[in-house]
Amino acid sequence: MSEANKGELKLATWIRDAATVKIMQALGEGEARFVGGCVRNALLGEPVVDIDIATALKPEEVIARLEKAGVQVIPTGIDHGTVTAVTDGRHFEITTLRVDVETDGRRADVAFTGDWLEDAKRRDFTMNALYADSDGTVHDPLGGREDLKARRVRFIGDASERIKEDYLRILRFFRFHAQYGKGEPDAEGLKACAAQKDGLSQLSGERVRMELLKILGADNAPAAIRQMAASGILSKVLPEAERTELLERVVAIETDQLFISDPIMRLGALIDLDEAGIRKLAERLRLSNKERDRLIRMHTDQTKIVSYMSMREMRRALYWMGPELFKDRVMLGWAADKKLANSVQWRALLAMADSWEKPQLPLTGQMVRSAGVPDGPEIGRVMREVEEWWVDADFIEDEFSIIERLKAVVQATVY
Repeated sequence: MSEANKGELKLATWIRDAATVKIMQALGEGEARFVGGCVRNALLGEPVVDIDIATALKPEEVIARLEKAGVQVIPTGIDHGTVTAVTDGRHFEITTLRVDVETDGRRADVAFTGDWLEDAKRRDFTMNALYADSDGTVHDPLGGREDLKARRVRFIGDASERIKEDYLRILRFFRFHAQYGKGEPDAEGLKACAAQKDGLSQLSGERVRMELLKILGADNAPAAIRQMAASGILSKVLPEAERTELLERVVAIETDQLFISDPIMRLGALIDLDEAGIRKLAERLRLSNKERDRLIRMHTDQTKIVSYMSMREMRRALYWMGPELFKDRVMLGWAADKKLANSVQWRALLAMADSWEKPQLPLTGQMVRSAGVPDGPEIGRVMREVEEWWVDADFIEDEFSIIERLKAVVQATVY
């Protein structure tokens, strides 16, 4: 540790937060350090969301000290030395220093240690093997600072060995490069990922889904997807990916318009499947029902969405489709539109969806019964027919006209 690193992060808000201070004091001076993403992101000047802590204390001692300080403890991964501390509504993941005894490409048997260097060596990338004391002093046992400065995602030690310990690290390599990297990926790491790609078949759909969506949500997602395709990795985890150009356009639109990145929207742009194909994809990747259904609607809805829609056409489409599907179809249409000058119109469609409030049909089942329609499915059929007329009439508010239409529908049916 160089003197320049002493107290480097002491002014970081998350370090000085009362909840953080309480946890570190409970664990004891010199017994715990912040590790991984919180240190990495703080050094990069990026937001810190999750705070992970490494400690030389055994799990039972961690629990005892935290409970003595009045901190709630959840044994989230006690067999691997991990507990979650909860205080003031915040969660801190605390893990005992450890070494891998045996690995099978998916999980590891570990042994606890008091050696900070050995703990660092078992991690995936040098930029994730950065530690910081409670006073903000940064410890860099494996050269992560230089890699972080160069925006280089580099495996710790032998890349192939790190990957064999957990094949998910192949996807993490591309994800971290997409989020934090610059230029081309580390050549040694890329070569090792390509050589070990068959190991991806050992991973569960849930783990693959998690990393894929994080890759797709990154600013440099298109480059990562191209790199994965070139190295033969994309075909192993997402062989349905056929529309990289459309993905690039969606990402460009989100970036240019300062939209929040939407991984499921980006996945929808990347694939071109019918409902059966999406269901198979969703089953393999363990997508949620909500994610699956959104993709199905996105790819199967037949409503015509164009940049030059009239206000009336927009309102009709929004009513039948709902804002989410309407916006998804607008994004796909915008991404496919070769005329960049149409961006203003596409943007206006999205703004309309954000501000639109669905009108309520001023017709009740009782009104339909009063018009002579018997109870049963005919009530719904008549209401639907009147509703379709009402929408086509641009949501006319004249109650007399609606009643007259109801009468006409009823008169056209013999009961």
